[in-house]
Amino acid sequence: MAKPGYRVFDTQVALIQRMSPHFVRVTLRSDDLKELGWDGPDQRIKVVLPLAASGYDYVPFEGDWYSAWRALPDDRRNPIRTYTIREARPGAGELDVDFVAHGDSGPASRWIASARPGDRLLVIAPDATSEEESGGWEWRPGAARTLLIAGDETAVPAVGAILEQLPVDARGAVFLEVPEAGDALELRAPAGVSVRWLPRGDASQVHDGRPEPEPAPEYGTRLVEAVTAWADAWVAADPAAAAVPAAAPATARELPSLDDDELVWEAPAAADDGGLYAWLAGEASAITTLRRHLVKGIGVDRRRVAFMGYWKLGRAEG
Repeated sequence: MAKPGYRVFDTQVALIQRMSPHFVRVTLRSDDLKELGWDGPDQRIKVVLPLAASGYDYVPFEGDWYSAWRALPDDRRNPIRTYTIREARPGAGELDVDFVAHGDSGPASRWIASARPGDRLLVIAPDATSEEESGGWEWRPGAARTLLIAGDETAVPAVGAILEQLPVDARGAVFLEVPEAGDALELRAPAGVSVRWLPRGDASQVHDGRPEPEPAPEYGTRLVEAVTAWADAWVAADPAAAAVPAAAPATARELPSLDDDELVWEAPAAADDGGLYAWLAGEASAITTLRRHLVKGIGVDRRRVAFMGYWKLGRAEG
């Protein structure tokens, strides 16, 4: 029997870096990670969080881990969350994962708030020693001449990795909505790719000469407004660009998902004839709105738009 494309990696926290008010980078280390695979810049992995009472005593390590995990009683089922490889150094047995910390809002935020070097963390990720295709990544721009990348804070780690792997002559625009202005990270992008940060919580208005805070806009509002304005200007400047034919769509392989039947997800195959390539990821409602505007609003070929609903407001993963 062939080795599965994914496996459980048993790691320890080596370093924790607070990069901004809401972004925390965790460096994991293990000899296991020398066999880690990283097949695409937006490579997704699963982080298995420890249970307070039993740690990892009931985690299934072998065979069909997902089915075995789902069959466990609630009090023995470890929370699992999806993240992106931010950087991997298999030769050194190291993996960087960027977490978004939102206080006590969920098991991952609670874990990152108390994590310390030496803590154990299980990661489900591609196995470089397997001949099975891993999947779990969607960035396929092909020969696109213009790139549009948009997402919220959950997409920032993937976007950072994507930008670092772009060719020096790449051209396009990146829009990232984050909780506050201090969450704008330094990302390395080619000169022809602009990066615009869209903080939700820093709006203000002036009354009697004094600035007063406004309520933060609803989640996704600033992202939708900014991307829509850019897309409208882009198609107005070159109406024929949106209609460039593309390759047939492909069904992307995914890690075993966690109740993702309610999420939106479509990843087209790479096109080889130029034009626009859009990569949209984050909260499902905002991403769906953007995709609808691109395809139905301004006529972009749907096969040029990869859109991934990483999560949905009001519903936790797992």
